[in-house]
Amino acid sequence: MAGEGDLKLLGLLVSPFVVRVRMALSMKGVSYEYIEQDVFNKSELLIRYNPVHQKVPVLIHHGKPICESLAIVEYVDEVWGGGVAPSILPADPYERAIARFWAAYIDDKLFPAWMGVLKAATEEEKAEKVSQTLAVLVHLEEAFAKCSDGKAFFGGDTIGYLDLALGCNLFWFKTLRKMFNVELIEEGRTPLLASWAQRFSEAAAVKDLVPNVDKAVEHAKKMRRVFVH
Repeated sequence: MAGEGDLKLLGLLVSPFVVRVRMALSMKGVSYEYIEQDVFNKSELLIRYNPVHQKVPVLIHHGKPICESLAIVEYVDEVWGGGVAPSILPADPYERAIARFWAAYIDDKLFPAWMGVLKAATEEEKAEKVSQTLAVLVHLEEAFAKCSDGKAFFGGDTIGYLDLALGCNLFWFKTLRKMFNVELIEEGRTPLLASWAQRFSEAAAVKDLVPNVDKAVEHAKKMRRVFVH
């Protein structure tokens, strides 16, 4: 494909941010070399290409690194924007701005909230973080109603930027349910998101990239050994 060239992705299979990028690349039909990283023992490659944060994902295109998952998704959408693959970002400037707002909200509010459930050292702390997560999801339920305009996805008839931003977290919600019996998206509380999550998880471009929950549980236990003393 034009513009593909030498393309590598430094990642961690159970990172929602890496999954987000892999889904975007899949939607565009882009082939790349995937290089798994050990975030507990960071490689020289990761430190060299992301010296500021030393985190995954890092997309390396023609030897040049692009860091931070949302920035990478936008880069992928722009570089591989031609052909039959659908656009990831909305074409309308206002809708594009709204999608970016809610994607930032997901990363700034939703991710720390559900990660807090994983890090919680006490039942009280866990309950507080679950409550915070549910409150964020209520706002996202309202966002879906407005952004989707009655269609299947945040992006309309097809998966878009905001679908990827939220959808990459879904397998971790299943992981938390398995570990702590916590239900975050359910029909009784957020019916629109519950239906959307089912459609998103079954979409051809993303379903094969969803990590195994048992693998996520294994990684989560390693994280808890670091965070919970």
